[in-house]
Amino acid sequence: MRRAVFLDRDGVINRSLVRNGKPYAPTQVAEFELLPGVAAALSRLRQHGFLNIVVTNQPDIATGKQRREDLDALHRHLQAELAIDAIRVCCHVDADDCACRKPKPGLLLDAAREFNIDLGASFMVGDRWRDVAAGQRAGCKTCFFIDYGYAEKGPEQPFTVVKSLENSVALMLAASKTAGAGDTGFAP
Repeated sequence: MRRAVFLDRDGVINRSLVRNGKPYAPTQVAEFELLPGVAAALSRLRQHGFLNIVVTNQPDIATGKQRREDLDALHRHLQAELAIDAIRVCCHVDADDCACRKPKPGLLLDAAREFNIDLGASFMVGDRWRDVAAGQRAGCKTCFFIDYGYAEKGPEQPFTVVKSLENSVALMLAASKTAGAGDTGFAP
């Protein structure tokens, strides 16, 4: 089985647009800004045998604020430019009560089946409580929370607070060096 790092997109890969303390996804390419260190962090993970899988809620498709074609073009660009192995998207809103919208673990579980991923040896990195909850419910070994101080509820323990994707990668790789075969050795 393989190990993976599941990554939220907005706030982890690219800068979220924050209004009144709440994060929003960019809806136009002109608003899209890659966060510092992301490309190098993803390359390091891949070099150490991790799959990099983006799992992202994009409800602006359902609400009509963004076209699916624009979202798909942006994701094709990300996969061409970064060490990303797959992107899984939920375009629903909470009222749809789907299995794929985080905090539900559907996106992670589907990717785990497709790529033969050991969820217990994998990680989740996100900047919202929904990301952490999805990783916890999927059975990820550790969930990393990039805390930007948004004006919304925080995640429930267990999770590890980090400053960036780069910071979480350093912790994952350091733990992997001291772990035995098949064990990341990291405990939150």
